[in-house]
Amino acid sequence: MGQAMKGLSAMFIQTESTPNPATLKFLPGQTVLEMGTADFPSADGASTSPLATRLFAVDGVSGVFFGTDFVTVTKTAETEWDHIKPALLGAIMEHFQSGQPVMGAGAKAVSGHADHEGPDSVIVGQIKELLDTRVRPAVAQDGGDITFHGFDRGVVYLHMQGACAGCPSSTLTLKMGIENLLRHYIPEVTEVRPVAV
Repeated sequence: MGQAMKGLSAMFIQTESTPNPATLKFLPGQTVLEMGTADFPSADGASTSPLATRLFAVDGVSGVFFGTDFVTVTKTAETEWDHIKPALLGAIMEHFQSGQPVMGAGAKAVSGHADHEGPDSVIVGQIKELLDTRVRPAVAQDGGDITFHGFDRGVVYLHMQGACAGCPSSTLTLKMGIENLLRHYIPEVTEVRPVAV
């Protein structure tokens, strides 16, 4: 399915396409983050991660996202994958061979879900549980993540990250898949909407 590149220390990085043509998923064959995710939608916040810094140094990279065992890279519209993929594979390989941490000191990955206090906390708990067990594992396969952002009068607000952000099929996934799932299990949910953070 994907292509791979072997390094001197026999590191084997697989690449997989995602539903978002501007995003490619890299599987280094080892743990990227012990828990949670890390989203770098621009180079601005990348300084907290030595790996993200290396990836943004490649010309044409517009976003970086880390999951448990994958790195997702988003490119600019005018950049061709053929031109930057070798440099990205090299950057990932160099990083893991350097022994540096993925996240710098003081920086930490997040569970992704926003906290929610108030009368709907039981419903929000059910929403988060369904997202964690049914939705997030599926979108992680595509190199992204979808996290809870808020709940107000029946509307669930979700934050899309990695390959899910800006993906042509994400609205369909949100409406047809996630909205139907949540409405089926939680009658109080009437709609699901994406939110930009």
